Amino acid sequence: MSDSLFPIYNRLTVIDQSRFPGLTAHYHTFGCKLNFAETSTVARTLAEKGIMRVQRGDVPDFVIINTCSVTELADKKCRQAIRKFARQWPEAKIVVTGCYAQLRPDRVASLPGVAIVAGTDRKGEIDCLIEEYLEQSAVTPLSEKNIAVTPTKDIRIFTPSCSQGDRTRCFLKVQDGCDYFCSYCTIPYARGRSRSGTIAEMVTQAGQAAANGAREIVITGVNIGDFGRRNNETFLDLICALDDVEGIDRYRISSIEPNLLTDEIIEFVASSHRFMPHFHVPLQCGDDEVLKLMRRHYDTALFRHRMEKIVQLIPDAFIGVDLIVGARGESAERYENSRRFVESLPISRLHVFPYSERPGTRALEIEGNVDPAERHRRALEMIALSERKLEEFAGRYDGTVRNVLFEHTRRRSSTPGGGDTMTGHTDNYLQVEVPYNAALANTIQPVRLTLSQSPALSSDGLITGRIILEQ
Repeated sequence: MSDSLFPIYNRLTVIDQSRFPGLTAHYHTFGCKLNFAETSTVARTLAEKGIMRVQRGDVPDFVIINTCSVTELADKKCRQAIRKFARQWPEAKIVVTGCYAQLRPDRVASLPGVAIVAGTDRKGEIDCLIEEYLEQSAVTPLSEKNIAVTPTKDIRIFTPSCSQGDRTRCFLKVQDGCDYFCSYCTIPYARGRSRSGTIAEMVTQAGQAAANGAREIVITGVNIGDFGRRNNETFLDLICALDDVEGIDRYRISSIEPNLLTDEIIEFVASSHRFMPHFHVPLQCGDDEVLKLMRRHYDTALFRHRMEKIVQLIPDAFIGVDLIVGARGESAERYENSRRFVESLPISRLHVFPYSERPGTRALEIEGNVDPAERHRRALEMIALSERKLEEFAGRYDGTVRNVLFEHTRRRSSTPGGGDTMTGHTDNYLQVEVPYNAALANTIQPVRLTLSQSPALSSDGLITGRIILEQ
């Protein structure tokens, strides 16, 4: 710990040991929307105790890193970030939490600068862990790292989170953990068994988000369709209740398993004015034999039914689909089956992931490992298919007018001489760029979409828009 921390903390021991005025923290998050929601909650909790976000150009007292471990590459990026921050701010104390911290706590603790390792269920205790660290180090320099990791089998607590860093859109965590144990996945080992909050708790959080100015809420979790199973509640019950919360204009359902995305849920979204025409559904492979090897809970027939049900009831819906290529057992023939199946689906975009070997998973027992170069080739082919799908979907709306919720973010236009621009999303999740106007932030405006330029979409998927002025 830097010497500058000791006088601050010693004064606190006399005044109030639960608060740390004058200390700062930098936050870095990897991975899913759920992680971002949880980081926001950690930052809010620490701010209430006096640890504020560090200002640009200043040196933080703590660096909080929320990690991901979905692939081997994700692990590597986490290690690289820890080393980078240790070099950049050698006096700062690094707190590492999240899935990588849960799965490899000793490995994380051995990295330079790391003072505290907090498992996935201990994110809500980071303020207490920092307080304990400061208290101990004020008495004697610490030689041991503080590792607070609950064995995964013992994780039972659900910690609610709702990100509000950008008050336009919030990510509401409604569920955590997973009971599925797909053969390629480490998530159940990192986050524990499925658990969730109650509908009453989620409605309260949504109401608070609305009171803080949020216009849109994204419902997130590890396996959100499993919401409420241990409380005799259902995900359908949840979204029906959230639909009645005043002040929220838009809801989006983040990734939901196809076997849990029931016809009733699709029908409800089709009839709701607040739930947007937007679905994100993991397929992972379009070949039934590979789906069995993956230990997925559906087949391609059920998946096709869900996609066709969506477009039948909600023709404008944006449908994003997760896909893993090059998994063990995905022979050339099975890959071609998957490619043809995906090409035939009425979807809008793919999120493509080359298969990554994960220690401790059942997938390592499957024969038929795919060469990494071939995994890469298949990924590029599917990404090209995704780009075609997105251009086809977006092309349907060239010249049409759709409502766009503009965000607070601001960026420099990529077009020569274009000046400052801002972005927002249509109801069906097309990202739109218009000239920057601060008055538009956090408002919903009718916008005419333009895709006449070539290529139709910019390299980062933006569509040009023109605000329709009120008559």
